[in-house]
Amino acid sequence: MSPEHRPPHVPTSREVPILEGDGSALNAEQRTLSLTELTSGEPMDFLVVGGGVTGAGIALDAASRGLRTGIVEMGDWASGTSSWSSKLVHGGLRYLYQLDFPLVHEALTERGRLLTTTAPHLVKPQPFLWPLKHHYERVYSGVGVGLYDALAVAGARGRCTVPLQKHLGRRGTQELAPALDTSQLVGAIRFHDARVDDARLVIDLVRSAVGLGAFAASRTQVTKYLTDGAGTVTGARVIDRETGREHDIRATRTINATGVWTEQTQNLAAHEGGLKVLASKGIHIVVPKEAIDAKTGIFLRTEKSVLFIIPWPRYWVIGTTDTPWQHDVSKPVATSADIDYILQHANAALSRPLTRDDIIGTYAGLRPLLQPQLKSGSDTASTKISREHTVTRVAPGLTAIAGGKLTTYRVMAQDAVDHALGDELATARPTRTTTLPLVGANGYRELAGHAEELASTRGWPLTRVTHLLDRYGSETPALLAVADEHDAALAVGSRELAWGQPLTGAPDFLRAEVAWAVTHEGATHLDDVLLRRVRLDIERRDRGLSASDEILVIMAPLLGWDAADIDRERRAYADRVAQIAAAEAETDDAAAVSHLSIAI
Repeated sequence: MSPEHRPPHVPTSREVPILEGDGSALNAEQRTLSLTELTSGEPMDFLVVGGGVTGAGIALDAASRGLRTGIVEMGDWASGTSSWSSKLVHGGLRYLYQLDFPLVHEALTERGRLLTTTAPHLVKPQPFLWPLKHHYERVYSGVGVGLYDALAVAGARGRCTVPLQKHLGRRGTQELAPALDTSQLVGAIRFHDARVDDARLVIDLVRSAVGLGAFAASRTQVTKYLTDGAGTVTGARVIDRETGREHDIRATRTINATGVWTEQTQNLAAHEGGLKVLASKGIHIVVPKEAIDAKTGIFLRTEKSVLFIIPWPRYWVIGTTDTPWQHDVSKPVATSADIDYILQHANAALSRPLTRDDIIGTYAGLRPLLQPQLKSGSDTASTKISREHTVTRVAPGLTAIAGGKLTTYRVMAQDAVDHALGDELATARPTRTTTLPLVGANGYRELAGHAEELASTRGWPLTRVTHLLDRYGSETPALLAVADEHDAALAVGSRELAWGQPLTGAPDFLRAEVAWAVTHEGATHLDDVLLRRVRLDIERRDRGLSASDEILVIMAPLLGWDAADIDRERRAYADRVAQIAAAEAETDDAAAVSHLSIAI
C-alpha cells in the first residue's frame, strides 16, 4: 500500500500473530506442497477426511495441539452442507421449548465465543422480531427469550455479547418492520442471535489450521482406507481429482467427518458398525433488500418448525424447509413446490406479498440427521453421544463424527480429537481452540475503528470498507496492498484489469477479492469463486454468469489457464446455471434431480 493510501495507526497483517499472512494462504503451490507432505510416507498424527465446518474445525483443533495433521476434501472447501446453511450462529430458540437446556447453553456459549474472540470479523449480532398474535403469548414467549438471554450471559461468564430482549407494542413493531402485517398482531419481542457467511468461516478455519502447520488438499478424494494385518486403519488411499493420480496417506489416527456422505465413506473401512445418517433438504430463497421494508430480521413459527427472514447488506435470505432427501446427496436443489412453501409462509406475515419476480436467488443444502441407533456391529463402548452429535470408533484407527450444527462446530471438533486420542493423551494435550482467533480476527476491532479514515483516504463509501472488513478482518490491509502493488506495476496503456477497482459486473466486490480468492483462499475453478468466495450465485438472477468473463480474466494468469481452459470453465458454469433453472421448474425432487448431470 502506498504511503498516501495508508491510514494512520492501522496494523497490517505482518504485525499480528502466526495465523495471519501468507503462512496460512491456500493456493495451488500450497496444495502441491501439502500433497507432497501428506504422501511422503511419514505418518500424520491425524488425517481428517471432509472439508466442511466439522472437518475444518477438527483439523484446526488437532493442529493447535501440535499434532502433525492433514485434511483432505473431495471437492472445494465447504462445498457440501457447510455452504448452504441458513448462515446463522444461534442457540436454537426452539430447543428451549423442547426443554433441551444443555444444548441451548452450549450453542449460546459458542455463539458468544465466535462473536468476541474466534471470528468477530465474520460473525455479527443480528436482531430478530418475534411477532405476537395474542397477549398471552407475550408471557410464555418472554419467559423463553429471557431464559435464552440468561443462558447466553451465563455462557459468556456474565457478559452480554448481544443486546437483551425488548418487548414492543404494535406501533413499535411497525416502526422496526413496516413490512410486517400488524393488523392481527399485539406486538413483538426483539431478540438477538448472529449471522455468518458459512463458507468463509470454513475457509478461515482451514487457513488457520494451515497457519499452524496442517497440510490441506481440496479436490482430493478418499477411495479406500489403508489397513495393517490386524485390521487397524493406517491411513487412506486418495485420488487427486485435478490430475487423476492416486496417492497413499499414512496416519496414526483418521477421522471421518463427511456429513451426509458419512455412511458412504465409513463403509470404505467397514460395512458393519459406525454411524447411521439420513439427509434432510433445506432450501432458501433470496430477495433484494428493497423487497422487504424492515430494520431487523423476522422469526416466524410454522406448523412444522420455524422460518427466518434474515437481512444481509444487499439482500434477505428466507428459509428453511425440512424434507427427507432420498436422492444423490451431491445434487440437492430447490423445486417449485419448495419455493411456493417459503413464499406462502413468509407472505402470511408480510403486508406486501413477495412474488417469484422478487426472487434473485435460491439454494438448497442437505442436513445430516443422525439417527438414534448406530449401525449394527457398532462398538457402543467406544461411542460418545453428546446432545446433537455423536463420535464413534468405526474400526481401530478410524473415528467417525456426525450430527451437530454449524454453531457448535468447535465443540464437535474438540470431542472428535479427544475421542481419537483417548483420555490420557487428550488430558496431556488439551484443546487450544477455546481462545484461538481465526485468520482475520486478531486486530480486527482496532482496524474497524479506522474504517472511516480508510474510506476517506481512498475516496470510497464506508459501505465498501465495511464489506471488506466483514469478509477479511485484519487482513484487509494486506489485500489492499496486493491490489496496490499489482496496479502500480501495470504498464501505461495496459489492457490488464486493475485489481483496486470494482468488478464491472458486480460493483459490490473488488477485483482484488477474486485474486485473493485464488492466491489465499484456495479457489481453483470459476465455481469456487462464484459459489463460495465472491458469492454471486445466491444474489444474482443469472447466478453471476454475466460477471464470469471478467472474473476469468483475473483468475487465468494466476492459475496458468489458456484460452481452452477459460472456455471450459465458462461452459461448465453456464451448464450448471441452466441445469438448476430446469430443476427448479419441477415440483418434486426426483424430476428435479433428473435435470442434473453435475454435483451442485
